[in-house]
Amino acid sequence: MLLLSFALLVGFLILFKSADFFVIGAVTTARNFHISPMVVGLTIVALGTSAPEIFVAVTSSLQGEPELAVGNAIGSNIANIGMVLGITALIIPLPFRQDILKKDLPIMFLVTLCAGATLVDFHLGFWDGLLLFACLATFLYRLAHEHISARTANSLAESQKPEPHIETSLDQDKEYLSELDDIADMSQKKAAVTLVLSLVFLLLSSELLVWAVVQIAQKIGVSELIIGLTVVAIGTSLPELVVSVTSAVKGETDLAIGNIVGSNIFNMLAVLAIPCLLAPTEIASNVFWRDYGLMFGLTALLGLFAYGFSGNSRISRPEGGILFLAWLGYVGSLYFGF
Repeated sequence: MLLLSFALLVGFLILFKSADFFVIGAVTTARNFHISPMVVGLTIVALGTSAPEIFVAVTSSLQGEPELAVGNAIGSNIANIGMVLGITALIIPLPFRQDILKKDLPIMFLVTLCAGATLVDFHLGFWDGLLLFACLATFLYRLAHEHISARTANSLAESQKPEPHIETSLDQDKEYLSELDDIADMSQKKAAVTLVLSLVFLLLSSELLVWAVVQIAQKIGVSELIIGLTVVAIGTSLPELVVSVTSAVKGETDLAIGNIVGSNIFNMLAVLAIPCLLAPTEIASNVFWRDYGLMFGLTALLGLFAYGFSGNSRISRPEGGILFLAWLGYVGSLYFGF
C-alpha cells in the first residue's frame, strides 16, 4: 500500500504541472495559428484528455473486461459534469459563449441520446459501435468544415475592409487572446513542443494514477463495474479537472467548457464504441437505468444552466455546487449500495 500511495502522489504532482504547461501550449498554439480557444478545447484538448479513457477501454476490452470500459465511459461523463464542471464553477463561474450554446451543446445532447439508444436493449454489439464511430466521423467533419469556412469568411472580410467595421469571429478571438497577459509569447516550434510533451506527461501521469487506484480498489474488494464507474472514471477525468481548473484560473473559461463538452462527446462516440467493436457484451439493467440515467439527468441539468433559465447563460457557484453534490451523492450510493 505504501508503494501505491507513493505512485498516487507522484502521479498527482506530474499531472498538475504538465496540465499547466499543456494549457499554455494549447493557448499559444491557438494564438499562433489564429484558432479559437473553443476549437482547441473541442478538439486537441478534448481528444488528448480523453486518451486515458480510450486506452483503458481498449486494454480492458482486449482483456475480456468490457464492463470496465463501459463503466469508464459513462462514469467519466458523469465525473466530467458533476466533479469537473462542479468544482471549476465553485472556483470561478463559467459563462457560455453563443457558439457553444447554438452548436456544441445541442450536439452533446444528441450524442447522449444516441448512446442511450445503444444501451436501451442492455446489449452492446458491432452495429452499435459502428453507429457511434459514424457519428464521431460526422462530428469531426463538421468541426473541420466550420473552421475552414470561418477562415475563408474572415479572409474575405479583412480584404474588403468594410466600413463601418463589422466584427468577425476572428476579431473576437484576437481580442480575447490578447487579454492573456499572463501567458508569455513563444515561437510556433516551442509552443508545439510544449503542447506535445505536456500531453505525453498528462497521459503517463493519468495512467499511473489509474493503475494505483485500481490496485488499491482491488485490494479492498470492489467490483469491476464499480471500479469503472468511480475509481477509473475519476482517475481518467483528472486531466479534464486539472486542465479545466487551470484554464479557468487563467481566464480561459471557454477552454474549460469546451474541454468538457468535447471530452463528453468523444467519450460517448469513441470510448463507448470500443467495447462494442472489440468485445460485444450484455450489460446489467442498472447500467442503463441508474448510471446512464444519471448521466442523462446531469446533461439535462447542464442544459438548464446553460440556456439561462435562471436568467444567465452560465454555471454559477451555487449551480456548480448542485452538480458537485449530485456527483458525490451518486458515488456514495454506489459504494453504500443504495
